Amino acid sequence: MATPTDHRPQLRVVQLDGRTLTLDDIVGLARRPELRAVALDEKAARRIGESNELKHRLIDSGAPIYGVTSGFGDSNRRQVSKRKTSDLQDNLVRFLSAGVGPYAEPDVVRATMVVRANCLARGHSGVRPELVSGLLDLINADVLPMIPERGTVGASGDLVPLSYLAAALTGHGRVLHRGEETSAAEALTAAGLHPLELEAKEGLAMVNGTSFMSGFAVLALQDAAELAFAADLCTAMTSQVLLGNPGHFAPFLFDAKPHDGVLHSASVIRAALFADTTADDGVRRPDTDFVELERPIQDAYSVRCAPHVTGVLRDTSDWARHWLTVEVNSANDNPLFEVPAGAVRNGGNFYGGHVAQAMDALKTAVASVGDLLDRQLELVVDEKFNNGLTPNLIPRVEDGDYEAGLFHGFKGMQIVASSLAAEALKWTMPAASFSRSTEAHNQDKVSMGTIAARDARSVVHLVQRITAIHLIALCQAADLRGHDVLSAPTAAAHGAVREVCDFLDRDRAMDSDIERVASLIGSGELRAAVELYTEGVTR
Repeated sequence: MATPTDHRPQLRVVQLDGRTLTLDDIVGLARRPELRAVALDEKAARRIGESNELKHRLIDSGAPIYGVTSGFGDSNRRQVSKRKTSDLQDNLVRFLSAGVGPYAEPDVVRATMVVRANCLARGHSGVRPELVSGLLDLINADVLPMIPERGTVGASGDLVPLSYLAAALTGHGRVLHRGEETSAAEALTAAGLHPLELEAKEGLAMVNGTSFMSGFAVLALQDAAELAFAADLCTAMTSQVLLGNPGHFAPFLFDAKPHDGVLHSASVIRAALFADTTADDGVRRPDTDFVELERPIQDAYSVRCAPHVTGVLRDTSDWARHWLTVEVNSANDNPLFEVPAGAVRNGGNFYGGHVAQAMDALKTAVASVGDLLDRQLELVVDEKFNNGLTPNLIPRVEDGDYEAGLFHGFKGMQIVASSLAAEALKWTMPAASFSRSTEAHNQDKVSMGTIAARDARSVVHLVQRITAIHLIALCQAADLRGHDVLSAPTAAAHGAVREVCDFLDRDRAMDSDIERVASLIGSGELRAAVELYTEGVTR
């Protein structure tokens, strides 16, 4: 008798060593946990153990160690005995559990947990290997602490949010277990796990770092990359449905000002157009004193300059990716244990300045792209600028038909897009500029990195929906103009959108359409559909 074939996907195990974790792996673990698991690298486990041994030797020597045999923050002059070190850690987790606001989404929590485990795996934090393994067990069992989003200034790391992670590890607080809310104690029992008792330094090592802000940041960066592609696609489709000038995207123009991101965006647009961008219209009028041209020589800035806007997002994303890769592979708590020197070092690795700067820049670049697409949308829906398309892209109705004059098409959609663009632009105020002294003037210069990262997430969410509205409008315009204006890549995009959103043949609610197309963009499905036709043709 034949053995039944197991069609379950093969789990990919991501080994955490504190040095080589990729942002793509974080995104995969956060958003497709059914396809991946995490494990602790053996060499990393040895480094962790050596750091833990040094910590205990220093404790036994009677040396005052910040946050281990002393109080926290400005209470660091108050030294306690060795026998109080475990209780000190428990109290740390308790008094920090004061977060407010909505709970972080499950993908943010998973990303946070992966990053925190990897930072501890670097092997300088003085914890036990069992602490890191326990955290990985929670990830693999899908036991996710419920973490309020607000309450951190981003230095001394994400103290308040990460305290909920430490609480769950010790069997306290509320969690989501496979999507259902329950107590941490019940979830651990159901998963066959046991709560961990914190020893010296372990509570501090869990909370004193940049992992919560990094979780938001990594996911926002991933979504921004999909937006960059979708924006370039929208630019190509806008040019097509408006019967625009593809020459605006000729390689010569961008070779003359070769910013990497601009070159990339222009090449994506050319690939989507599938048109000769180097030819002119061939019309010559050497003896004409004056003539009114049927078409403008140049399209509006929102089309012609689009690569210079989206290219900024691409270049910003590139350096932000480098900074975040360093951040998530760093030991970013305090104090750290230098094993070869047999010493404990006090510093400021918990400071989230790079995350703050990266996210403040990213949200500004994303919001600018949202503004660009809102301006393109105006050209497409406005009969004064859309070169013969219907007003507000309404279906074509004969003058004598009863329904003539009743439809308003995309008027409401444009109002929404304009509102979203304004809100996205409002969020671009740099959070890093709002450092304030706190914790009895011990934390007297802080990063605000988590607020910046949360802002970036919010801006990305808004611009995803602007992009969705514009893409729906472009597909409507293509249906009205005729599909012969589309290329194979943009026809593929049209087909992908039409799988989840029908042609607007009369006024109807469009809110659910926006969400479905936004998901198509964010998931990468739209990009995958188009790239089947553009692979190998970009330059």
